[in-house]
Order: sequence, then structure tokens, then C-alpha cells
Amino acid sequence: MSHEIFMPALSSTMTEGKIVSWTKATGDKVDKGETVVVVESDKADMDVESFYDGYLAAILVGDGEVAPVGSTIALLAETEADIPEVQKQAQQQSSSASPAPAATPATPEPAPVAAATSQNGSGGRSSGRTVASPRARKLAKELNVELSNLQGSGPYGRIVAEDVQQAAGQPVSAPTVTPVMPAAPAAAPVPMTAATTAPAPSPAPAITPGQVVPFNTLEGAVVRNMNASLSVPVFRVGYTITTDALDRLYKQIKSKGVTMTGLLAKAVAVTLMKHPRLYASYTEQGVRYNSSINVSVAVAMPDGGLITPVLQNADQVDIYSLSRRWKDLVARSRSKQLQPDEYNSGTFTLSNLGMFGVDRFDAILPPGQGSILAIGASRPQVVATDDGLMGVKRQMQVNISCDHRIIYGADAAAFLKDLAQLIETNPQSLTL
Repeated sequence: MSHEIFMPALSSTMTEGKIVSWTKATGDKVDKGETVVVVESDKADMDVESFYDGYLAAILVGDGEVAPVGSTIALLAETEADIPEVQKQAQQQSSSASPAPAATPATPEPAPVAAATSQNGSGGRSSGRTVASPRARKLAKELNVELSNLQGSGPYGRIVAEDVQQAAGQPVSAPTVTPVMPAAPAAAPVPMTAATTAPAPSPAPAITPGQVVPFNTLEGAVVRNMNASLSVPVFRVGYTITTDALDRLYKQIKSKGVTMTGLLAKAVAVTLMKHPRLYASYTEQGVRYNSSINVSVAVAMPDGGLITPVLQNADQVDIYSLSRRWKDLVARSRSKQLQPDEYNSGTFTLSNLGMFGVDRFDAILPPGQGSILAIGASRPQVVATDDGLMGVKRQMQVNISCDHRIIYGADAAAFLKDLAQLIETNPQSLTL
């Protein structure tokens, strides 16, 4: 007579999820494969689809509420006539059942809901389904706008709030997403200091002195991950890399849409091909050598926390496609539209604080990875040249943090040496 809708595991680190909004109301007909609820995981907002046809009989976890992964969040009746009986069942369940324990990050069985995984297509449709942001869905309900009639202007044709406002004849609010690549000052050179992996965070909201502000979902995930990371024995190795040749290359090809983040990720990926230990990961059984070089890059989120969009198979993708992919990933990460494999499949991580003028720093190792590379700003330095004279070269400091259970000092040093050689002597190869 009924089916349970569980809180799904939308990422490997997710232990609980927050209901952003129900797209169906009690009593509504639900088709198999239709979005029934939008869930905020620790990294993104995801449309969750029903595995069954039926009627939404009872919502057990309302908008804005949190539930553990694997717990029941709603009940679906098979027929409209079954709704009253299922609602009685829901009342009994809520009064007698104790809260469900948090499940492991595996998909619960049986899995009654599925996270939507495709956002391709025009007009905000994917496989016949309307794809819209949670805010757009909420506005559409308030303004009585039919989403299926709209042409989405968001990434991959996704319908965003501005599309709904325009359709309703309301003033369109200005977008709040910070630009991906802030412009350098007009008089400043454009080398590595303009090579940002993330824009500056938005100004912090006004707070009252003494106030305790709860962590948001993403910040809570960062706390858990960092606590786990600090239990790993880590060592760090630093290296100085001259960036003159890379800066010249960047100036030549940036007009074609190439980003410095793309260049750095490509350089790292190409170098990793010679050093499989550096993108391996630890298991209790031994070293897991990963089959793909997936470069994660840390991005600060406007409302707190950070996320690491992944440039998958970065060693195999040309620099122009890689840069386009990176811009798309950043845009969708800031509107919480990434799919799980776009932020949890990394095998090596970059963190770049050079945009803030930071000379050097150490990065904390992400859980499940063997290495993370911290990149500082590139600055003019007075150095001794090969002919014994003094000259000026642009140099940057990089520091790698490695899991000492599987990676040793010589491994890290060899990787940094090869990375420096590529950047200093043959960056043109990154465009081939």
C-alpha cells in the first residue's frame, strides 16, 4: 500500500541531509523518475527522484529540517484511496519510532529515491524532466509560474530564479555570485598573482558580538573532514619555481579562454603521470593506485566553507577544454549544482592562495587522498643567474603535504622537481 522515501546518501561524506523544499505537496500524484524533494547535502543541492508511481501521502521531514541518511522522510501511497491509511501509518510511525540512526554513506536498500544526475539539455529539461534551482521552484510556486514553459538561462539550461521573476514580470534581482576570475589592477602585470583558484569570499554578514552562529551544512562537513585529516601522519616539502616562461605562455593564450588554474592543473596532471604514488591513496590493505588523474581545486564558498570541484582526467584533456570545464565547475559549485562525482572523485588536490598575496602556506590533506599542493603568489625576486650575475625572475613557493603512510620524502621531492622543470623549461607542451 505504501513506499518509504528515505534520505539518500548524495556523497561519500554525507551523514545527514537538509530538506531544501518539497516539490510535491501532500496528496499530489508522483510519477516514477519525477523530482519529489530537493535535498541539501554537505556539498550541493540535489533533486531527488521517486523510484515509484504513487501519491505523496505524508511528509515526515519538512522544509528546512534535517534527517540522517537512511531515515524515512516521507511515505508514498500506491493509490489515491490508500492515502488516509498511509497517513495513519505515518502518525503511528512518528509517535512510536525512535529517530533512525545515521547510515553509512552507502545507498540505503531498498533505494526508493534517486538523485538526478543529468542537467544537460535546453529549456531546463533533462530526459523530459524540468530542471530548476530550488529557489526557482519556490518562486514559481509563489508567483504561479509554470516551469515547463520557461527557457532556462542557468548552466546547462537550468531554470534559475531570475528566469521565474522575468516570466512573472517582476524586477530581476542582481546575481550574487562572485566572479570566477577577479580582474587584476589595470597597472599590474597579469602573471601568477592573477591565477586564482577561487574568488575572494563575500563580505561576512553582520553579527552581534558574543553571538554563536551555527555551522551551515557545508561548514559542518569541512569540520568533520578536517578532524579526520589531522589523524593522518603528514609531512611537507617546499620548492621554489620560476614562473617567467609560464607567465609568458599565459599572456599568449588567455584571450582564448585559458585560465591560470587550468594551466596549473594541467601541469600538475602531466607531472603526476610519472609519479603514480602521489595520486594514490591509503587503505588498510595497502596502497591503492588510482586509475585516473582527477585534480581537485579548492574553492571558497560565499556563505562559508569550501568545496573542491574536480577536473577529471586532467592529463588527457586539452588546456582549452580544461579551462572551459573549470569555469563551468566554479559557476555551478557556487549555485550548489554540482553532481557528487564532480566534487568527490578527486585523486590529488590544489589549493591556491596566491590571489591573496600569500607567499607560502601549508594545506591540510583531504580525506582519502595522498597529496595536496599549496601554491603561493608569484613575485619578482632578485636571484643569481647562471652566468654569475644578478637578475630578476618571477618565482612562486609551492608546498606539498603528503600522507607519510604511502608517500615518502624522496617521492614528493622528485615530483616537485619534475613539476618545476616542466613549468620553467617547457610550459608550451601544456598546449599540445
